[in-house]
Amino acid sequence: MNRAMLKTILLLAWPAMVEQALQTVVQYADSAMVGHIGVQATAAVGLTSTVTWLTNSPIWAMGTGVLAVIARSVGAKDERKTRSAAQMGIWIALIMGAIMLLITECIAPFLPKWLGADPAIHRNGSLYYAIICAPMIFRALSMVMGSALRASGNTRTPMRVNLGMNAINVVLNFFLIFPSRRSSLFGVSLWIPGAGWGVIGAAIATAVSVTFSGSMMLCKVLRSPVLSPRGLKTRWDAPVLRECVRIGLPVALQNIGVFTGHVVFSAQVTSLGTTALATHSIALTAEQAFYIPGYGMQAAASTLCGIALGERNEDKLDRTSRMSLLLSMGMMVLTGGFLFAFPALMMSIFTKDPLVIAGGAVVLRIVACSEPLYAAMIIFEGIFHGVGQTRYPFVVSLITMWGVRILGTIICVRAFHLGLPAVWLCMVGDNVSRAALLGVRYFSGRWKRTLGLTAVND
Repeated sequence: MNRAMLKTILLLAWPAMVEQALQTVVQYADSAMVGHIGVQATAAVGLTSTVTWLTNSPIWAMGTGVLAVIARSVGAKDERKTRSAAQMGIWIALIMGAIMLLITECIAPFLPKWLGADPAIHRNGSLYYAIICAPMIFRALSMVMGSALRASGNTRTPMRVNLGMNAINVVLNFFLIFPSRRSSLFGVSLWIPGAGWGVIGAAIATAVSVTFSGSMMLCKVLRSPVLSPRGLKTRWDAPVLRECVRIGLPVALQNIGVFTGHVVFSAQVTSLGTTALATHSIALTAEQAFYIPGYGMQAAASTLCGIALGERNEDKLDRTSRMSLLLSMGMMVLTGGFLFAFPALMMSIFTKDPLVIAGGAVVLRIVACSEPLYAAMIIFEGIFHGVGQTRYPFVVSLITMWGVRILGTIICVRAFHLGLPAVWLCMVGDNVSRAALLGVRYFSGRWKRTLGLTAVND
């Protein structure tokens, strides 16, 4: 049974891992291409990254609610509820995408100044953010419909769609960021056309690729034999909608609280100067590749735990969650070890600036030591989200983000005038403390009582 469970987890997890890897490769390509323009270009792009996470987070949270409802109804073999939840997911994506589009375009002109950035990067920072947020409705469709597909056990389709999106992004980056130039390939001189739009070109490439992803995810859901709402009346299913919102709302509040904290955190880093901001942004990008296994396993854990709950199978729920936890931590022991051994190599992919490389190597070694516990945190959140237990992670994340990361960073930067390594230690402290608090909740077993299951450990 354990061997069959392992096979099921890996079959669901590997497409999600590939999807995460593809997104990371594109992020690497974006950062490397923009990094060759200069430190100011890197800072302009990195400046708004945390705000982008913040504006995406309510949509992603509603996708979590849709995922939990669909996974549970699939486990219970309730076909009508599954299709109705997918239909509600479409409406949620359209409405929330329109709301976030309005908000982001209104704040874009003022954002760099609010974040305390160097005036030299204000214009590019504002334009970059405004352009990448322009297709917000398509971004919402991509996130929510992707969650719906994964909840039904289909992780390969989101992987394929993201493969296409990432290919479009990289190709457009190549032609839009750099000007026309001559290049040599195997001794043959080639003329390569280019727009030479720099940061703006990178933003346009992202916007076009996101539009493609959202369109394709919607088409795949409408064609899915499990999810397609065709044949249902176009109406609000109030009970299903309430269930999606009930599960998703704490995640939305959690994300808003956490990513608002990220914005404050980023503002503290910005106060350290343009070089520190560029180092911070590039190091965050470099680290992304090393938690791919965790987020891939999280997708599998959320789906399978939700399905097990729908089946009312507590033994399957326990075995799925614990095996996902062990696999994820084991994988991230390996990735963390590699990151600790070769941090300068990772930084050199994105920049040739020796100060940025040296500073990034220090902070990457710091975060590498915490990767296994970060994996545990990711899986615990995935388990709780998959079964609809979203309130406790919300409370924990607010406590650790604001009580450990933000307060610690303000003290380090403002009171003791410490640099970027101290800031990253505060970030690691946030992740470790969150993993510990979620782990206490999980291993107590009490969370299963509210699901109508027997909690065996008090």
